[in-house]
Amino acid sequence: MNIYLIIIISALVVDFLLSNISQYLTLKSLSPVLPEEFSGVYDNHKYEKSQNYTRENIKFASIQSVFSFIITLLFILYGGFNYIDIFVREYTNHPIFGGLFFIGLLFIMQDFLSMPFNLYQTFRIEKKYGFNKMTPRLYITDKLKGYLLTIILGSLVMGSILYVFEFLGNLAWLTAWIIMTVLTFVLPPLYINFIAPLFNKFTPLEDGDLKDKLTNYAKKVSFPLKGVFVMDGSKRSTHSNAYFTGFGKNKRIVLFDTLMKTHESDELLGIIAHEVGHYKRKHILKGMIISIIHTGVLLYLMSLFINNPHLFSAFKMTHLSVYASLLFFGLLFSPIDIILSVVMNYYSRKNEFEADTYAVETTNNGNAFIDGLKNLSLSNLSNLTPHFFTVFLSYSHPPVLERVRNIREIIINSEQS
Repeated sequence: MNIYLIIIISALVVDFLLSNISQYLTLKSLSPVLPEEFSGVYDNHKYEKSQNYTRENIKFASIQSVFSFIITLLFILYGGFNYIDIFVREYTNHPIFGGLFFIGLLFIMQDFLSMPFNLYQTFRIEKKYGFNKMTPRLYITDKLKGYLLTIILGSLVMGSILYVFEFLGNLAWLTAWIIMTVLTFVLPPLYINFIAPLFNKFTPLEDGDLKDKLTNYAKKVSFPLKGVFVMDGSKRSTHSNAYFTGFGKNKRIVLFDTLMKTHESDELLGIIAHEVGHYKRKHILKGMIISIIHTGVLLYLMSLFINNPHLFSAFKMTHLSVYASLLFFGLLFSPIDIILSVVMNYYSRKNEFEADTYAVETTNNGNAFIDGLKNLSLSNLSNLTPHFFTVFLSYSHPPVLERVRNIREIIINSEQS
């Protein structure tokens, strides 16, 4: 059997097994006993609801993963990529337009296969637990906007990469790396100013206690804050969140309107201070550097497999092409991606603890931050007792109970010093 096919199929099987084992363990770790730390935050009904929400999501995700695994496996083993490629070549043999057509068809197929699951998740599970506020009309509108953006931006980016690898020879990976690095800096402001407003309305935060606290805090820690905005997240979901965007001296804080309905101003200050902590501890900058290096290495390795006949044989392909080479290398690289994702999740959880520490030290109000995390967990019906293997495998944030206990230790150590 083709060695590349063995590697790819093995990676699919391992990923499938790991995912389902972690989901099984998390189901087993669900406890009807409310953690003492959250006594007074959750009542019995709310805690039972959060457990049912977790349980239903995990069971549904397992069904979806089985379906996806079987379809992907059959598609590879029975030469599905080759059938798509032959269909594309009946209309065009152009290396760029044909490549975009090929990738576009695969994207549409994947999107349509996942759509029933997405619809059930949104309009059945999320609605059942009081989260979904999206109407069918808004769902369709979002889809159409997403397709339009994918066609425009996807064609520009992928078309450029295909052109580079098709015509620039040995310098292709380096040129592609430069393009992707530039996009790392160009896309965020493009998203902030043009893409995000297509989906949500961003309103400047009204004058008042919260705005004063956030503004004064930003001055205190020398955070280059240029504006605080409220996003109408409630038109799609009651889930809550907050984040900041922008580069250099053009930072914006964005608060979901749902977050403001369930949190006091001191709690929100702690949550925002945590986000500022990521900036001050240079987590974002380090993450960008790691991402750029990872992309460069990936592109170089990919250049070694362009039009590799043995790799194409694994997928029963009749014709060699650059566009299929990029896709097949991504599948071949998946075993390493599994390992890298575990490492990066560990690094991310470490950064979350550091940002928590920064928030406590700079606001001098760790208890309000704890209250904010607890209320955020309550409003999102978060799982309070995930299995450690699931956390190790896929959590980019530490479980909220670990974060609360860590913050309490920081407060105690601060009082003793």
